Amino acid sequence: MNLNADSPKLVWTGRILSTLALAPFLMGVIYTLNAPEKVAEGMAKYGFPTNFNHTILWIELACALIYAIPATSILGAILLSAYLGGAVVTHLRVGEPAYIPVILGIIVWLGIYFRDSRLRQILPLRR
Repeated sequence: MNLNADSPKLVWTGRILSTLALAPFLMGVIYTLNAPEKVAEGMAKYGFPTNFNHTILWIELACALIYAIPATSILGAILLSAYLGGAVVTHLRVGEPAYIPVILGIIVWLGIYFRDSRLRQILPLRR
């Protein structure tokens, strides 16, 4: 399969991966709004003040929305990568595994890579 062409299969694979990548962020926003006491407990566990809940919620939502808009999706992927980098450090700091945010970051970028031929031209896979 030619990765430099915009084949429908490649574009749909990218769309599906992007949707899968967005799902945990949107679920996190919904969870934060519906269970603020549980989120406050989690924030305390990771050493964050509980008044950060809404700040982090709005950052997460903004990054996800920027990623979801096709014209700004690459900027969104960069912002989500930064957000996930913070998640990796937070988990490692308390001795937890950090593979979920790493995998999620890979899915974020694969989604855009498959749906945008311009990105594939800039970052080609070589044999």
